[in-house]
Amino acid sequence: MVTFQFIPYHDIESLSSAKRVNKLLNIVKENKIVLMEGRLKKEEEADLIEITMEEISSKFKGIELSVVYPDKNKLSAMQRLKGGFANVLLGNRQGMTIIGPASIVKRIEKNPDKIELFTKEAKTPNNRYRKKKKKK
Repeated sequence: MVTFQFIPYHDIESLSSAKRVNKLLNIVKENKIVLMEGRLKKEEEADLIEITMEEISSKFKGIELSVVYPDKNKLSAMQRLKGGFANVLLGNRQGMTIIGPASIVKRIEKNPDKIELFTKEAKTPNNRYRKKKKKK
């Protein structure tokens, strides 16, 4: 079973960068895929990747990360102005960040009108392949 956890931007906006990164990483370590409203700052993304690399082990294989953000080239000048003003007032709420454990998420592909999230078969004690018994 794949579990997604939605994180609204208001849940992390008051956290420091370090606490924000740790909160997201702890959720991913629980084998959940994070769907976060908005996006991290470039420095926070770099910190998340760096901390992840330090914590890779036989139990934790790393993360897959993708940010989906509206194409500013398709927006009118007024929409860009409104979006910039909203970011100043509300923070980086535009877009969506997807973070998943590498043990579950094979890859994330972004296309102009969709996101494809490819997962691996989870191997847990309750999810082993069982041979079907033949009926006589």
